[in-house]
Parts: sequence; C-alpha cells; structure tokens
Amino acid sequence: MTQSADKKTPLKLDEKALERAKRSLDDGAVVDEKSPWRQDIIKLLNDSLATELVCILRYKRHHFTATGLSSPAVANEFLVHANEEQAHADRIAARIVQLGGEPDFNPATLTKRSHADYNEELDLHAMIRSNLVAERVAIEAYTQMIALIGDKDHTTRRLIEQILEQEQEHADELSDWMHK
Repeated sequence: MTQSADKKTPLKLDEKALERAKRSLDDGAVVDEKSPWRQDIIKLLNDSLATELVCILRYKRHHFTATGLSSPAVANEFLVHANEEQAHADRIAARIVQLGGEPDFNPATLTKRSHADYNEELDLHAMIRSNLVAERVAIEAYTQMIALIGDKDHTTRRLIEQILEQEQEHADELSDWMHK
C-alpha cells in the first residue's frame, strides 16, 4: 500500500480563489495575471494565429483557382477548410485577448510567424499536397503546444485540443483526396 493510499487527502476547493473570482468583474474571465507562462502562451497563440491566417489565404486561393475534372468538389472542400480555419483564428484571437494580450494580425509578418507556408500552386494535386503538408505542420505544432502548456492554462489547452481535432480531420480528408 502506497503512502497516498494510507492517507487520503480530501478534495476541497480553494475558498480564497473563489472569493477572488467575485472581485474585479471588469477584468472579465478570471486569468492569473501573475502566471509566469502567460506571455509565452500569448506568443504561442499569436504564432498559431499567423498560421491559421496564412492557411485561410492559401485555401481561399486554391478554392478560386482549382481547375480540372475533380476541381468543383475539391474547391468546395478548400472553401470549407478556409472557413473552419477562420473559426480557429477567431477563437485564438479571442483567447489572446482573454489572456490580456493583443492578437497580431500584422500582414507584414504573417508568413514569418506562420508555421505553415503559403503557395500559389495551380496544379490541383499540388494544391492538395501543399494543404496536407500545412495541416501536418499544424498538427505537429498544436501537439507540441498541448505538451508545453500542460496544466499551466487549462482553457488554452482545451482550445488547442479542439482545434487539433479538426486539423486532424482536415489532414484525413486531404489524404483521401491525394489517393483519388
């Protein structure tokens, strides 16, 4: 029998923290301003915001320029993905603000901060491939973020986990298109 099994520590809420939550209502959501990781998390989120914005632009370009026999269905899928990436960007930007940061939408630095690349492919297969590569990069980046954030910010971690799930769905769909 382990020591933790010998002595049961009661599960109890922190009453002082609950009292703090009743104050400073103008601050909105309760965010620990003293967290040593807050600025790091905001930077990670701003880089992810840049990635999402670059992905939106790439998907939109591919949506409008896709040609060929399979292009209508694939182009429509590109538009669906662009809209979902826009929703990710919006959620990330909102979380940055909740953390007391400023979302960075500066177009001059988007591609430098983005994990994924923008391209101007015109070949349908190359479009699908570049979008699949970008989704795989996003999956890797979000997976690393989840590990880095861990229990430092539960809300941000859950947000990233939800976005990761959808990015994995995108990659699966694109992979299927690659083999058609």
